Amino acid sequence: MVDIGLLLIRLVIGILFIGHGAQKLFGWFGGNGLEGTGGWFESVGIKPGYTMALLAGLVEVLGGVLFAVGLLTPIAGIMIAATMVVSIAKVHGGNGVWAQANGYEYNLTLLAVAIGIALIGPGQYALDSLLFQK
Repeated sequence: MVDIGLLLIRLVIGILFIGHGAQKLFGWFGGNGLEGTGGWFESVGIKPGYTMALLAGLVEVLGGVLFAVGLLTPIAGIMIAATMVVSIAKVHGGNGVWAQANGYEYNLTLLAVAIGIALIGPGQYALDSLLFQK
């Protein structure tokens, strides 16, 4: 059951990060695309906005794919965690903890999940387990 639980966590978080990155890169799922996200990044002090939006989108999509399939899981976890650290530092940190005040509650939760899975491993139902058996 532990392996099924780890798979569920990886799939949900990974797929959501793929979608989040696609919002930045392509404007899918109600996102603003690179131009809009880049402009917003500039407004919160993340410069150069367009380039940083591109990098953030790529890291979120790639990290999400790797996390979902359980490939290079520690690296995927770090990729996801890094985007959450920047989000907390640049956007949500000054608003306190709670999400209803645009705080970092959700970002911290995702950060903890990503690092937790990176540390304990992706479980049996992961490409890491298939490719890198001990």
